[in-house]
Amino acid sequence: MQLNPYLGFNGQCKAAFTFYATCLDGEVIAMMTYGETPMAEQTSPDFHDKIIHARMMVGDKMLMGADSPPDHYEPAKGFHVMLGIDEPEEAERVFAALAENGTIQMPIAETFWAKRFGMLVDQFNIPWMINCERDRNDTLE
Repeated sequence: MQLNPYLGFNGQCKAAFTFYATCLDGEVIAMMTYGETPMAEQTSPDFHDKIIHARMMVGDKMLMGADSPPDHYEPAKGFHVMLGIDEPEEAERVFAALAENGTIQMPIAETFWAKRFGMLVDQFNIPWMINCERDRNDTLE
């Protein structure tokens, strides 16, 4: 079984996945527009260039998403995409990259449970948590 986040966007899926690929050193392996599908005839022509399905690999993990039709879009709430990162420096880099033009909810910092932890909502309205676990034997820096 796999458990993969599937993100909904308000017409910005292509820009978001391009941005995420850069921030996360990922590779977009699939991106299909509404206009490229059999649904094109039932889709408004101004929505043909929007993404019906995108898939990106980050290491061996998959992130997926799509543009929601305008009458079905709802902003993300009640969840965060959690990234577990091994090194504090990489956690800080990814946090700073994802925070570009976004809103920092909790600045990335050392906590009692993590070498680094931070929370943000990115420029595409997707909430993220960045966590760099502390080893059981680690002491606060």
